Amino acid sequence: MHTSPIKEYDKMVGDYVKKNIYILIYCLIGILLIGLIICNILDSQKEKSDKITLRLGEVTHSAFYAPLYVAIENGYFEEEGLEIDLSLISGANNVTAAVLSGDVDIGFCGPEATIYIYNGGEPDYLMTFAGLTKRDGQFLISRTKIDNFDWNMLKGKEVLAGRTAGMPELNFENALKNVGINKDDVEINTSVDFASLSSAFISGTGDFVNLFEPAASALVDMGYGYIVGNIGEKSGEMPYTAFNAKKSFIEENYNTVEKFTNAIAKGLEFVQNNDEKNIANVIINQFPDTDIEELATMIKNYKDADSWLTTPYIEEEQFENLEDIMIDSSELKSYVPFDKLIINIYE
Repeated sequence: MHTSPIKEYDKMVGDYVKKNIYILIYCLIGILLIGLIICNILDSQKEKSDKITLRLGEVTHSAFYAPLYVAIENGYFEEEGLEIDLSLISGANNVTAAVLSGDVDIGFCGPEATIYIYNGGEPDYLMTFAGLTKRDGQFLISRTKIDNFDWNMLKGKEVLAGRTAGMPELNFENALKNVGINKDDVEINTSVDFASLSSAFISGTGDFVNLFEPAASALVDMGYGYIVGNIGEKSGEMPYTAFNAKKSFIEENYNTVEKFTNAIAKGLEFVQNNDEKNIANVIINQFPDTDIEELATMIKNYKDADSWLTTPYIEEEQFENLEDIMIDSSELKSYVPFDKLIINIYE
């Protein structure tokens, strides 16, 4: 029995139409997917362009500053619509110079540098708006192994302490004072700049050296020294490292500075509520040449020493403690008003 030509024709037409409908549907789906991809790319680019980039200059790169790196790695700055362009600028004097010149927007260093600038008469001086650490983060390293270290063993010895009148050197002097040692009984070497302390010690200069992590552990691992003490435990609490910016920048960009501070607050909260292993896993990308177990140990040492503030808020009493140290060291003649140099964005 044969199918009529008309029915065969109708079937061919139907098959052709169905085939082309399928092709059309696939094409529309393809176009829709391409459109969605393009929209996502454009949205991503727009989101990126909408973010505010802040140039941040840090005085050194250390596990001591774990809350900052947590804020970067956990995306807390991104949540606030910010991108951080982080650069290393060794020495608080160089950090503040970069802020004043406009090379960076925000400086991260010891507040003592902002006091020097204020007293120097700079009209658009620097103000500290958020804190991170509340005590010195240096470890005292001996060239020889000492099983039962006593601070009196420093008498008559040469100690590499960093730049004169910088926070590390000031805190070392204060630690000596608090353990009952006259600083004149110790040969405090301030001729070596901060970035060169390790290399100077390795080359044979000094009996002791003060270093932050990971430089301290690196020196020990290489067999050049032994950690025998913690400066921060002896020196006491103060706004040791904090964030500063020009007075005009804060006034003109208050909301941006507030968002920055909010991210720092989240970083501080994270390190308070997590152990050293969790923190190390978050910030390991900041220390690619450091073993994660070693990084965790460094972080534990800083946690055990109660090194970090719980919030970015800086207490007036802490600031006065810093000024007391500067006055005792003859680096400051009289107190600078708290509200002139500190503006607590975080309440």
